[in-house]
Amino acid sequence: MTLFPIFSDLKNRPVLVVGGGEVAARKVQALLQAEALVTVGAPTLAPALRDAVAAGRIVHCPGRFNPAWLEQAWLVIAATDDRSANAEVYEAASARRLFCNVVDDPALSSFQVPAIVDRSPLVIAISSSGVAPVLARRLRERLESLLDQSLGALAGLAARYRGQIRERHRELGARRRFYDWLLDGPVATALRRARPQEAEAALRQALSQAEAPTPGRVVLVGAGPGDPGLLTLKALRALNEADVILHDRLVSAEVLALARRDAECIAVGKRPGEDHDATQARIHALMREQARAGRRVVRLKGGDAFIFGRGGEELEYLRAHGVDYEVVPGITAALACAAYAGIPLTHRDHAQTLQLVTAHCRGEEDGLDWAGLARSRQTVAFYMGVGQLEALAARLIAHGRAPDTPFALVENGSRPGQRVIGGPLSQLAALARQHGVAAPALLIVGEVAGLASQLAWFGTATQHTAPQAEARAA
Repeated sequence: MTLFPIFSDLKNRPVLVVGGGEVAARKVQALLQAEALVTVGAPTLAPALRDAVAAGRIVHCPGRFNPAWLEQAWLVIAATDDRSANAEVYEAASARRLFCNVVDDPALSSFQVPAIVDRSPLVIAISSSGVAPVLARRLRERLESLLDQSLGALAGLAARYRGQIRERHRELGARRRFYDWLLDGPVATALRRARPQEAEAALRQALSQAEAPTPGRVVLVGAGPGDPGLLTLKALRALNEADVILHDRLVSAEVLALARRDAECIAVGKRPGEDHDATQARIHALMREQARAGRRVVRLKGGDAFIFGRGGEELEYLRAHGVDYEVVPGITAALACAAYAGIPLTHRDHAQTLQLVTAHCRGEEDGLDWAGLARSRQTVAFYMGVGQLEALAARLIAHGRAPDTPFALVENGSRPGQRVIGGPLSQLAALARQHGVAAPALLIVGEVAGLASQLAWFGTATQHTAPQAEARAA
């Protein structure tokens, strides 16, 4: 973080603006909105500033910059068109330990004035640390279009009733649920319709009613393969509403960082020496226990919970024990890893069929249709197969897949450390050993895998080489 974000209370506090042009006038206008006591120092003033002086809204110090102007100031802005004059202001302010902003000159600024989205008392500030003001302005424009004007009135109403809300809902979870209702329910709707009296009446009525016990529930959320940008909006909302998050080992730290700060995060991946059935039983018990305690539980799984994620087993357990639930789908590894490796899973010229296969079956059963998996002109994506690459390749070839069929191993798909190892199916295990491929990695077999070397766009370039021993033999 280049700059420490801070919101300053400038009400009735002196602020000095050096410069009398249009840029200075814009800064003065923003300071007046913050109710600062503004002094402008400049030889001449733009019309807007002259009018403000005449109306008694600001004070004018005529002439070139004088360090004595700084004596009462809490904050300083230099907005002249002369860099040497701006530098003089900055140096004099720094000597007095005053924060100073030189407009459009980050090198001569101890603070930056951000782009503002104003829904007072809600204020959103966007800063690029002074290096890309156009980007900050563009983000501001987008936020302006997303945030309804009524949010300010809603924030003000919540502030006026904050004490009563805390008194009525002393338990943190209950208070949070009430605020969720306030932000999403009839109060917000009435304010959007410009009916403030109706909104306040709805709030007062809600505070006078007894709160019914809120049953806990579980939201089964697919976290995707690791890139936090691939989370759905519903997944992000669930993470920000959760009281407790039960997450798998492969859920990335970047995804977990998007959760509500005070949510309890519990890692529920397999423990050393623990078999998968015991792990799953422990997860089931945790979900039931937390939900019955009235907590909102997010069961966070890598990829998508319904594709080799035991999501079906977990819902069956929740239903059998009377626990309410919902499901938020995630982007499964095959879709994400293929896309980030530049591999189209289907292609008119190469693959009209896609099969998703797990290399791990319950009880180590293998009821796979190997003859069907070995057909040409299709794509097969193998999950959890890193430890069985030699056997997978041998069985596909034994059932008719050509030894020169392209494969791609996508390691850490969508994450900063992504690698893609490619080659012919007959050399799959040897190439994986040569490059030290480790889980998590997805195996893609089929003609489309050969396109990775041409269409790759993310992470380390595709490595498509023969094993070292074979290369020496050749």
